[in-house]
Amino acid sequence: MNTTQPQLIMQRWHVVQHELLPELKAQVGPLTPKLEKVIHTLEWVRIEEFTAVSWCGVGRPPFERAWLANAFVAKAVLGLTTTVGLIERLMIDRALRRICGFPLHKTLPSEATFSRAFDEFAEGGLGQRVHEALIKEHLGDQLIGHLNRDGTAIEARERPSRKEVPASEAAATAQAALLPKEERPAETSVPETPAPARKRGRPRRGEARPAAKASPIKRQREQTLAQMLEEIPTACDRGTKCNAQGYKNSWRGYKLHLDTADCGVPIAALLSSASMHDSLAAIPLSLISADRVTNLYDLMDAAYCSADLREHSQSLGHVPLIDHNPRRGEKIEFSPAEAIRYNERTAAERSNARLKDEFGGQTIRVKGDTKVMAHLMFGILALSADQLMRLRR
Repeated sequence: MNTTQPQLIMQRWHVVQHELLPELKAQVGPLTPKLEKVIHTLEWVRIEEFTAVSWCGVGRPPFERAWLANAFVAKAVLGLTTTVGLIERLMIDRALRRICGFPLHKTLPSEATFSRAFDEFAEGGLGQRVHEALIKEHLGDQLIGHLNRDGTAIEARERPSRKEVPASEAAATAQAALLPKEERPAETSVPETPAPARKRGRPRRGEARPAAKASPIKRQREQTLAQMLEEIPTACDRGTKCNAQGYKNSWRGYKLHLDTADCGVPIAALLSSASMHDSLAAIPLSLISADRVTNLYDLMDAAYCSADLREHSQSLGHVPLIDHNPRRGEKIEFSPAEAIRYNERTAAERSNARLKDEFGGQTIRVKGDTKVMAHLMFGILALSADQLMRLRR
């Protein structure tokens, strides 16, 4: 199935190859293949169109945010792990410095300036906005055959968040700790009354039974997208997930949920706590992806096996292909035609692997879900542009 516009891709490729690259080579000298890849990525992403800083003439004029945004995209493409390493590379590499837009006769911004700019990009959701525009421009009017949904572990260098204590209990404990030991109130343990066990069988006449608690997926189907995104936990904690070989892996950090087209381009992304189950991100991701592209099949593994998710996928006009989870019962296998289509789901695993190995998904040096998502989105932008460039072949 043709999901791209080859003539537009080749047109942009020829413009960069035969017009932009020769001009840059004349200014800064020969370019390495990596630097040429940075040029192509920046030309596809066009992140400078989404960065605007208004200066009213009071105080020192800020550095151009477009140059800093280009530098962060180049950092993901070149595989640089830290901002300090990026600044050192810009200091010694005149070609990269010119590609990102920094004038050669001016001093580079300091590390603090890079950090402040990154905070602004993270708070404003720059990566998410640029990625949405990129997908709608190149794949918005195309028909996507298969949309592969999966979650992957994101390790972070921060402490897992603790469970919140009610403010009244925390204040009482803090006030008691200020008193002398002999004047502290005695600790009284109030026995908790256990909830009455639900009786088996039919209820008696006139007996009211409490209603069964609705599942989170059913509750999501009655909510708006904004309500679902608000309820998704994003704090750093510990998670456990089975890998492709069936072994359990545990990590500390977050979990990235991706919708990937069969051409290998990420369509939508969500970040959650590491402990959140993959199925709770299925409905929000499907709504975000449905707003950007049109697809036919939704491919998910056994973690998403749910009748509610199948009904939701069908309500969007899609065909759900979800691996059956027997749950101690008999496994329902795919038909031969469905099994062939389900093999396309390996595109999700390849995207996760490339994001971690090539575009900084394993080198998280920032803390907080907002900054972690911003770091990952620069890598997703680079991955999306690279996959779009591969389609010319």
